[in-house]
Amino acid sequence: MSEVKQFRLPDVGEGLTEADIVSWHVKPGDPVTVNQVIVDIETAKAVVELPCPFEGVVTSLLVPEGQTVDVGTPIIEVDTGGTGGTPAPEGGRRGRRAAPASTGAVPPSAATLAEISTPPAEGAVEPGVEGGPAPKQERQPVLVGYGVKLGTTKRRTRKPAAPAAETPGTPPAPIRTPATVSSAAHVPAAVPAPPAGQPASAAPATPPAENGQRALAKPPVRKLAKDLGVDLAALAGSGPGGVITRDDVNTAAQQAAAPAAVRPLAPAPREERIAVRGVRKHTAAAVTASAFTAPHVTEFLQVDVTESMAALERLRSMSDFAEVRLSPLLLVAKALLVAVARHPMINSTWDERAQEIVVKHYVNLGIAAATDRGLLVPNVKSAHTLSLPDLARGLSALAATAREGKTPPADLAGGTITITNVGVFGVDAGTPILTPGEAAILAFGQVRDAPWVHQGQLAVRQVTTLSLSFDHRIVDGDLGSAVLRDIGAMLADPVRMLAWG
Repeated sequence: MSEVKQFRLPDVGEGLTEADIVSWHVKPGDPVTVNQVIVDIETAKAVVELPCPFEGVVTSLLVPEGQTVDVGTPIIEVDTGGTGGTPAPEGGRRGRRAAPASTGAVPPSAATLAEISTPPAEGAVEPGVEGGPAPKQERQPVLVGYGVKLGTTKRRTRKPAAPAAETPGTPPAPIRTPATVSSAAHVPAAVPAPPAGQPASAAPATPPAENGQRALAKPPVRKLAKDLGVDLAALAGSGPGGVITRDDVNTAAQQAAAPAAVRPLAPAPREERIAVRGVRKHTAAAVTASAFTAPHVTEFLQVDVTESMAALERLRSMSDFAEVRLSPLLLVAKALLVAVARHPMINSTWDERAQEIVVKHYVNLGIAAATDRGLLVPNVKSAHTLSLPDLARGLSALAATAREGKTPPADLAGGTITITNVGVFGVDAGTPILTPGEAAILAFGQVRDAPWVHQGQLAVRQVTTLSLSFDHRIVDGDLGSAVLRDIGAMLADPVRMLAWG
């Protein structure tokens, strides 16, 4: 009996109110199982894969790709009745699968055809299934991380029998394929054999899927076809049994792209409109609220970091850092952590409702990261407790997941103080805006050669510019200056990190 259920957009993070539908992995008519990923959504913090809580057949996608929906909105309908998403073959016994289609190499023996067209005896146990059909179990589907999904038993594919010897002078018998056998009438359909003299391997590949039958292709090939925009239903598979291969997909994509190369280019539009969604929308709201809520003050300091760059080269030669990509950001982060320990008020937040300053005696160090989706600020949890090698590994892992777009929402919440590395863009300095809820943010400019007075002599040294923005409700000018001065002193002479840390 048919029973259609709706899956509503859940709250995948704390306080989530809406999300964008990025891409669907299923379409109407596709079978789905519990915990199967059906859609990618983009929240204000990250792209998240949503698993299906039901087992059945997709009847409708209620929200198109690219649309923003509120939490609790139905996004998909699944028919959970019947066979639970895997329809039985037409006219056949429930659970019985048709054997793979013959490639047309040689005609099967009469015994093989009889085996295919004859249904199993009542109560018989098929190969690969122990004890016959499993009793139906009443259970509640569960999502990943919320329980264990009961397993299912799958039957092995029946191997074709050896071909029967032909009698000389007798014309070849018609080839019968199990895929064309009607289990209702038990009369196999006939397919003409290849013309005389033509080898069986030269038989044409399986024609494109018709009558709604799903094309035969492995999951990696299906993903490749989706990425290249190739319709699998329009392809003829060259693999065994008509399976569509990667070469088939690549060839179709090249053929489709060839005519486009000679088409005249359309004039470029003079304007473009980009919808504000996901991370960009969240960032815009956050920086606007921060800029007009916390009174910002920014101070600048130029620092000779020649000694720090030399120390960084020595660290790279140590075995403790052999598997970590080191950058000057590591020493800047360490200097900031030491400065926070010396001046705890810089690592605090303003509680407007309670009219209190909350000083945090732990540091979740945020690192601003520019990604394809917009600006993200993931943070290294409890960075103040980490050794230098562990801090290096934490920064490296944080940057890698941000570039791949796989930063989990938990890593984007709970930051206490932030560093933004504008030097990677070839910029000397800037006036960074505070991350909402934090009292300070440090900008680190590019390291470049510059004339500098060193030990009373003019010399070429490696110099950078530090910019510290802070909330003037919490941090007075003398405190902000002291923090910036301490960070600069430690970068000018890294031994001070040992003395003060």
